[in-house]
Amino acid sequence: MLIRSGDTVEVIAGADRGTTSRVIQLDRVKGKALVENVNRVYKHVRRSQKHPQGGRLSKEMPVQLSNLMYVCESCSSKTRLGVRFTDDGAKERFCKKCGANAGEISPAHASHAKK
Repeated sequence: MLIRSGDTVEVIAGADRGTTSRVIQLDRVKGKALVENVNRVYKHVRRSQKHPQGGRLSKEMPVQLSNLMYVCESCSSKTRLGVRFTDDGAKERFCKKCGANAGEISPAHASHAKK
């Protein structure tokens, strides 16, 4: 799972297809992500001290990760992510289209460093 919270993604399937937004939260066990303003549903709430008015609250529901594609910041296109080792041995994510760095996954390790 290479998508992280804070990444910009585009929805490629479902009712919100074509929407580009930011990932708020990830559930790695279920393979789902909470994306801003995507897959909004109404939750009916009863009057209480927390919600004195009651009524319908609009909230986001999780989206399956297979329905999301990462949007590269450098080439501005939706793309897949790959993993590679840098020269010092750190593991990083990269854009498969333009090869740009998309963030470090793990710190440098001597066994993976190029000599």
